[in-house]
Amino acid sequence: MNLHQFRFVQEAARRNLNLTETAKALFTSQPGVSKAILELEEELGVDIFSRHGKRLRRITEPGQQVLACIEIILREVGNLKRIGEEYSRQDSGTFSIATTHTQARYVLPAPVAQLRKNLPQLRISLHQGSPDQVARMLLDESADLGLATESLTQYPELVTLPCYEWQHVMVVPREHPLATAERIGLEQLAGEPLVSYHPSFTGRTRIDKAFAARHLTPNVVLEAIDSDVIKTYVRLGMGVGIVAEMAMREEPAGSELVARPLGTLLGSNVTRIAFKRGAYLRNYVYAFAELLSDRLSRKLIERAMTGNADDFDL
Repeated sequence: MNLHQFRFVQEAARRNLNLTETAKALFTSQPGVSKAILELEEELGVDIFSRHGKRLRRITEPGQQVLACIEIILREVGNLKRIGEEYSRQDSGTFSIATTHTQARYVLPAPVAQLRKNLPQLRISLHQGSPDQVARMLLDESADLGLATESLTQYPELVTLPCYEWQHVMVVPREHPLATAERIGLEQLAGEPLVSYHPSFTGRTRIDKAFAARHLTPNVVLEAIDSDVIKTYVRLGMGVGIVAEMAMREEPAGSELVARPLGTLLGSNVTRIAFKRGAYLRNYVYAFAELLSDRLSRKLIERAMTGNADDFDL
């Protein structure tokens, strides 16, 4: 048996048992893939896939166990390569970060700039997407580290750790009646046209749950993934904005927008850092995590990567 056979089996499972797509993804021929898989099955003495003619129909029960072992073997092979790369390149190479727009725009600039100052030969690749896309980039190993508020804990293949806690704020023009209201209630907000995040971004699920718990239906007239877009439409008078508090930190003194905290109404959100379980993390990944939050340390991350990430909560 060899690594080529393992990769063919793994890719066939990833491509929904489509051998044509598997061959294209691995830049080889379909007959070559079929032959390699059959030879591995003969050597193991079990069928990894059940077939109908030449087509693969499903993964067999022993095939599931074989596939799990192959995932571990290929992951460790990748780790061996990374060890070699780290010690040959030291603190150079490319550090890939997957995150959402809010994190990239308001949270990451300072730690990214500091990391580059500390490690000037390091290249940083920043990938922006939805929380689910962040998770997928980690699972596909196109990113070393992920950062998002939503979804990451839903993937058992990922190790996640709490990075920092934050709250939503209400944003209105300075002349808006709610700008000077003594108290703001969910009933008041439910009666206003709201401009906020798309349901899969930046704590929107917590906003919806808070209204639902009071049997209220928010009147969301515009959804966006970008806090700056939300603030733009609030300035135009389209409605009352609900954004992450960090999106208002750079507003200049005397800004036409006023922010009011909503933590007591909507609760707190936790942004989490994530890694693929079992991945080999280079030194600069640990260094960056420590720059992100004083809650994070190399020792804590190493413990989480080899243990139960549920032990670590804010």
